Amino acid sequence: MKRAWIPLAAGLLLLAGLTTACGGDKSGAPTNAPSKVAAGEASNAEAIYKANCVSCHGADLSGKVGPNLQKTGAKLSQEQITAKIQNGGGGMPSYKTTLKEPEIQALTEWLSAKK
Repeated sequence: MKRAWIPLAAGLLLLAGLTTACGGDKSGAPTNAPSKVAAGEASNAEAIYKANCVSCHGADLSGKVGPNLQKTGAKLSQEQITAKIQNGGGGMPSYKTTLKEPEIQALTEWLSAKK
């Protein structure tokens, strides 16, 4: 009975993360909020993805609001992936002020391997 609050807390955290994961305010402009993943975890690309991208691209990278990323490494070069993360475009917000450079690099390398 003491652990009954854990699923509720996890659900609330997930809901809070989903409401802000794609960044931006009501106008759609990205916010300058600090990164959602600590700098010490920058090498953990999956954690960065889950904290910042999952609400638009899905837990399995299959796409939701944003496009499918399951084979993005076969479609885009690392430079193109980095540019898209940094600058956004096509409905995606810019993450150059949200994510630190090592986080962007880790996410780029992880997505580049998706072929």
